[in-house]
Amino acid sequence: MIVAGVDAGSLSAEAALVDDGGKVLAQSVVLMGGCSAKASEKALKVALEEANLSIDDLTYIVATGCGREISPYANARVTEITCIARGAFSLYPSCRTIIDIGGQDTKVIRVNERGIVSEFDMNDKCAAGTGRFLEVMANALGVGLEEMGQRSLDFEEDLQISSVCTVFAESEVISLQSQGKKVNDILRGIHKAIADRTVGLLERIGVEKDVVMTGGVAKNIGVVRAIEQKLGLALLIPEEPQTVGAIGAAHIALQKARSA
Repeated sequence: MIVAGVDAGSLSAEAALVDDGGKVLAQSVVLMGGCSAKASEKALKVALEEANLSIDDLTYIVATGCGREISPYANARVTEITCIARGAFSLYPSCRTIIDIGGQDTKVIRVNERGIVSEFDMNDKCAAGTGRFLEVMANALGVGLEEMGQRSLDFEEDLQISSVCTVFAESEVISLQSQGKKVNDILRGIHKAIADRTVGLLERIGVEKDVVMTGGVAKNIGVVRAIEQKLGLALLIPEEPQTVGAIGAAHIALQKARSA
């Protein structure tokens, strides 16, 4: 029996295929965005091609993410909070706290010893401190998204970015540039501002080890290090942090298929 999870996010769609033993057979990330049905379909197709399978080989499909209601082929639809928690717990059974920073929102989740959500909070009112926020900052500084994290580790001056509102922070960054501040130092300040906001969310639900970080922003080593420094502990980062929600959706699909 092979099942699938599809996570239709705001900036990308992910898919994961899992067998009846819970092993991840294939996974994909498609940067199409827009919570679209087309992106979900493409992500599933890529994962199926990687595993040399077809849609007919799948017993059950669970969709999650902001585009879950329009994801094609889905047998069931489950919220992102539940799927991220299930995915993180399947990868790290010791995890009790999860930080997920995606394209448009930040989620913090507490799970119990069975991986069931016990508490959560999220920032979904604006793009502050998210992947979209980092895109805007990268454009303002003229650097690539993929180089932001590493460059921020090589800083000299410990700058403070006082705002994480995307519009105000962009103005602040431009002002710092006009003052002759170094790009690496500004990047460090940006990542610290994201860490401050993230830890502020975490403090509402409480932090219990182990802490796993998921979502696309987990690929930014500068943000990871800033959060680790603020928390005083090391974060567990999956090999592919963007597919954790899809993996969780696939595990839920497996559970539903078994009980059908």
